[in-house]
Amino acid sequence: MIIAITALKGGVGKTTTAVHLAAYFQTIAPTLLIDADKNRSALVWSKEDKLPFYVASQAGSPGLISKFTHIIIDTQARPEPEELEDLAIGSDLLILPTTPNHLDLDSTVKAIELLKPLKANYKVLLTKVDSRTINGREARKFLEAAQLPLFKTDIPLLVAFQRSPSRGVIVKDFPDERSHLGWSKYVAVGKEILR
Repeated sequence: MIIAITALKGGVGKTTTAVHLAAYFQTIAPTLLIDADKNRSALVWSKEDKLPFYVASQAGSPGLISKFTHIIIDTQARPEPEELEDLAIGSDLLILPTTPNHLDLDSTVKAIELLKPLKANYKVLLTKVDSRTINGREARKFLEAAQLPLFKTDIPLLVAFQRSPSRGVIVKDFPDERSHLGWSKYVAVGKEILR
């Protein structure tokens, strides 16, 4: 399965989603995460060699792809329409992470407007949802009212997600009492994908 994580705006949890879905899919079969973002955030995250899957640059990935069952692509932020078209053609699923923030939701709707004519298989993932506010619920209602395909699971706003990259680990391996909550949410997303 080839899954591309993409967004027209940075800061929405694109790399975090790519890393954690790669970790989940690795529990099922060999998984490669391709870091196609110019920032190389996934490659930086993997420098400690503690991630449970292999991370490669876009340039270094062609010779590796055949060795893996699942491919997760962390795309560059703000892809051009031609790049979105390539992703739509070459991926089994496009995941569009978005926070409940109005500007992020607006960017997500714009991305979907570009994807609709391509007949792409895509789904929106709400990220950085703070359970202490109503923003997440309002964002979900907005996306449901727009009849957009949406994951049932939201990814919570957790300090562990912000700090785990500095240790080179996925959230479940970060020493924080809420880390397992974050991991359980990505497991739930992974299971939704496989249904």
